[in-house]
Amino acid sequence: MTSVVNIAAYKFVTLDSLPELRARLLVQAGDAALKGTILLAEEGINLFLAGAAEGIDAFLRGLRADARFADLEVKFSHSGEAPFRKLLVKIKREIIRMDHPAIRPAAGRAPGVDAHTLARWLEQGADDAGRPVVMLDTRNAFEVDEGTFKNAIDWRIDRFTQFPAAVQANRAQFEGKTVVSFCTGGIRCEKAAIYMNEAGIQNVYQLDGGILKYFEETGGPGYEGKCFVFDERISLDPALAPSNA
Repeated sequence: MTSVVNIAAYKFVTLDSLPELRARLLVQAGDAALKGTILLAEEGINLFLAGAAEGIDAFLRGLRADARFADLEVKFSHSGEAPFRKLLVKIKREIIRMDHPAIRPAAGRAPGVDAHTLARWLEQGADDAGRPVVMLDTRNAFEVDEGTFKNAIDWRIDRFTQFPAAVQANRAQFEGKTVVSFCTGGIRCEKAAIYMNEAGIQNVYQLDGGILKYFEETGGPGYEGKCFVFDERISLDPALAPSNA
């Protein structure tokens, strides 16, 4: 029985008064009986939460009442039990650490490709301009080992802070191609695509919503294996079923 709703969401948006925002979200999520983690930084919000459907709905209504989060896009999945043991709301320097403070997604996103368009590109073997499509996995090596897109580039990085150096060492392999960066939920590949664009690499896109949104909307064509998630479900298959079920 899958009675628990799991949500993942992030948004790059300039935030201030972080201690006050942390206190408010801790109360709102606690009142909704949710478990999981909310990360806050000056650059935005990143959250992974689980609970009953009514609790999730109540929390999202309260969160979106704040104009900064009104258009927050959320990815949903279900499980038999909550994959988190407690509720944490943390203030961090970055909601996903890259150690490149000049990369500010809130100032403007890199171009994105939606799940259905990517599925079509992968099926036809090229983008709509006829360029070969290269899938670039921006996740850590142990995550990639659970599954990834067929023939995706995997630099075997151990942490996201190594990504910029890997780009500079391998940039020649992208010439004449369309590059689609991807990750679990979209947050790393968004920063990655911005970095690559600013580094002068052309035709770079981010996969909107990451692997989880791709699974949710398409069922995962072109993806091999499962998607590692940082909770007690361990990984999700293209039907968003947990591997620990």
